Amino acid sequence: MDEKRATCTFTGHRAEKFPWRYDEDDPRCAALKQCLADAVEAVYFDGASHFICGMATGGDMYFCESVLHLREEHPEVTLEAAIPYAGQSARWAEPQRRRYDRLVTACDYVTVVSRDFTPDCMMRRNRYMVDASAYLIAAYNGAPGGTRSTLLYAMRQGLHVIQLPIGE
Repeated sequence: MDEKRATCTFTGHRAEKFPWRYDEDDPRCAALKQCLADAVEAVYFDGASHFICGMATGGDMYFCESVLHLREEHPEVTLEAAIPYAGQSARWAEPQRRRYDRLVTACDYVTVVSRDFTPDCMMRRNRYMVDASAYLIAAYNGAPGGTRSTLLYAMRQGLHVIQLPIGE
């Protein structure tokens, strides 16, 4: 199976754009995490064994943790952190930075798209992930922004898209 066919990426909102924000005990967050775990497992059983995560707060971290859990059961699974620029987490609150550091360390591969922040580094990271993938899992509530742009780009590129519900 070719590399792209076996690759899945994710797009979703940052924590502050979810209705529960950073409250991961909220039942809506738990429901999204379960849907995400189910989707990750489904694409694995459909042939994806490499996963790429953009490493933002919120949905990206939920995705990353779902893939790490899958890897515990299926050691052939690989996880790549696609970081838009070095220092991505530098201005985050301490708990988010610790979580980010732990997750990046657990990844099999790390790709840093830009050494420094640039106005387009997030978009370039998103396109890198989509261009390397056959599957896109999206946690999207309809709002304009990077998640919408990534989802639309993935659809234009012909990726198999799985859109997850977000409880309001």
